[in-house]
This record gives sequence, C-alpha cells and structure tokens, in this order.
Amino acid sequence: CEAWTQLGIIPAEDMLLLKSAQLDLIRMEQIFQRTHHDMTAFTRSITEKLGPEGRWIHLGLTSSDVMDTAAALQILDAINIIEKDLDVLSIALQNSAIQYKNTPMMGRTHGVHAEPITFGLKLAIWYQEVVRHIQRLKDAKTGMAVGKISGAVGTYATVSPELEERVCLQLGLEPAPISNQIIQRDRHAHLITTLALVAASLEKFATEIRHLQRTEVREAEEPFEEGQTGSSAMPHKRNPELSERVCGLARLIRGHSVTSLENVALWHERDISHSSAERIIIPDSFFALDYILNIFTGIIQGLRVYPERMWVNLESSRGLVFSQRTLLALIEKGLSREDAYKLVQANAMLAWDDGFDFRDLLLKDTTVGEILTPEELNELFDYTYFTRHTNAIFNRLGWKSER
Repeated sequence: CEAWTQLGIIPAEDMLLLKSAQLDLIRMEQIFQRTHHDMTAFTRSITEKLGPEGRWIHLGLTSSDVMDTAAALQILDAINIIEKDLDVLSIALQNSAIQYKNTPMMGRTHGVHAEPITFGLKLAIWYQEVVRHIQRLKDAKTGMAVGKISGAVGTYATVSPELEERVCLQLGLEPAPISNQIIQRDRHAHLITTLALVAASLEKFATEIRHLQRTEVREAEEPFEEGQTGSSAMPHKRNPELSERVCGLARLIRGHSVTSLENVALWHERDISHSSAERIIIPDSFFALDYILNIFTGIIQGLRVYPERMWVNLESSRGLVFSQRTLLALIEKGLSREDAYKLVQANAMLAWDDGFDFRDLLLKDTTVGEILTPEELNELFDYTYFTRHTNAIFNRLGWKSER
C-alpha cells in the first residue's frame, strides 16, 4: 500500500488510515472456516475493521505475492541463526583440532586399522567441512533474498515492475528477475538441500564419535554429567545418546530435501502441491538443524578424549601399521613390488592370525634379512613418520604453528 501511495494510486489520507489496520486472529480463523482460503481470511479480517480505505488492501496482488515475499523474510532470519550456529561450531572444532594436533591415534578404513593419524587431523577435516557449508549457506541465502510482486501469473498485468521494486527495496530484498505466480522452487530446493548437507556432515561427525565411544575402542566420549543416567536398567551405561539424536534428526532433514526437490516441478504457472509440504519442511528443517547444531557444538566443547587409550589401540596391532613402510623400503632396495608385497603380506597374515609381533617376524625372516639390516628394519617402526607433515596440513588451514 505504501508503494501504491508513492505511485499516486492510493490517496495519502487513506494511507494514514491504513497504517492503523490490525489483524484479528480469531476472526481470521472464523472466516477461514467458511472460505477455506488463508489469504482471503487474512485480508477480510483486516478490512472488516476499516472504512472505505480497506478497498486498497491486497490491490492487484495474488496470494503468492504476499506469501512468497513474506516467507523470504522469515527464511533469511532463520538462515542468520544457522550461520551463527555454524560459526560457533567452526570455532569449537578449530580449538579442539589445535589442542589435539599432535595426539596420535589409529586411522581406520573399513573399520579396520590402517595407519596412524592424529585426532587433531580428524577434527581439522570436520572444521574444513563446516567452512564449506558456511559458504554453501551464503550462496543459498543469496538465492532466497528475493521478493515477488508480479500478479497472478507473473506478467505484472495488475501491478507494475516499479511497484515490485519499491516494495522489495523497502523490505531489503531483490526483485525476482522473472516469476510466474510464485518464486521458483529451485531456490527453495537449493536451500533445503544445503540444510540437509549440513545435517549429513553432522551425522558423519556424530557417527564417528559413536564409534570412538564403543567400549572396545573408547578413545573419545561425548559429555556425561554428574547424576546423568545412561540406562534405566544398567547403572554402568554411558551411551552416546546425544550423537544418536543428531543422527536421527539428520535423517529427518535429509527426507525434507527430497520433498523440496519434488516441489520444483509444478503444473504450468503454479499449483499448490508444494504449499502444504513447505509449511512443514521449511520450518522443521530449520528447527531440527538449529537443534542438532547446538547439540553437536556442545559435544565438541565437552568431548572427553583419552590419548592413553588411543595409544593402547595403536599398539594393539603389534606393528602391522608399518606394513606399507616395510613394503616401500623393500621396493627401494630393488625388490619388485609384487615380490615385496607377497613377502610383507605373508608375515602380516601370521601376525593377524597367530598374534605374533610383526617386527619380530620380519627380523626372523631370512629373505627380509638379506635385503634390510636389523637397524634399517627397526628404523622403519617409527610412529612419527606418519604425522611428520601435520604442521604443513595445519598451515594450509591458516593455523600457523611449529609446535
């Protein structure tokens, strides 16, 4: 109405009266029960309490001019909250990554011991993933920062591009360059799939903590407060229930991303098959993601880390983690890769199956002894070999440190 007034359509004296308009939610609900149309109920509940100036309410507009533009404002406010959540999480991950930068632990692939890493490297990977999500969310935010005041099918037949520009300027939005009856839903799908991606990463992180908290591993645990109970039946239990909650709600958000993608294809200039679903998936995705972001940030901030247990698990494979280094040393001495692999694997399998120490087996292997001296072999069994480039990796992240 203010934009219409600026364009000389609504008299200034009527605009003054319109500024006193008020919404009656109870009356709106009563009208809705009869009309079954929320925008009609909305406008009538306002105009009933106005005089002749009420005729200007909703002039030339279609419902989506109001609903989509207003939704964009709500969504931008919600994105601002998620952005702050991600910033706090990134700081927590950075602090923990630096704290545990040189804390060695077993790296695992397929759930099986592979080669050593540090716990700080694991957390730094999570940090970098969150940084990428921050950028993705900024991109989605730009896509959602548009309004639409273009009339019934987007042709401006009953409004004008200038009116749209004036409204959007006042609301801090960009006019959608082109629309039909709605703002196109690829924008919303980009947003919800971005939220789902963030949730997927949180699930990834939380799943790792759940594995590390298993009794057989017990290298890290989520916070467990004094007086907290893990089981109604078993007093000894300390379950990763926070991480499990994160995983469960990530599935919910991921499901909403599928719905958002299916909302892109509508009949002709629009139908309302997207509308009912969006009333659930948009707020619920934001609510759920905000919730699990705060939960997971609390997990990281209060995470219990057990370096001694990490070391026990490192040693538990009896030197098998040095199999690749032994392989490479044999190759460098002139042995073919195939022969070196067979030689190392034969000793590794004995260590796996019969519980022997891998280094002892290699020292007793006469074929290995013909190629590597005991001194050369012993030098290979050095854990710091695997983490000697940690500083270089952290420097790439902008975390300059020689410690």
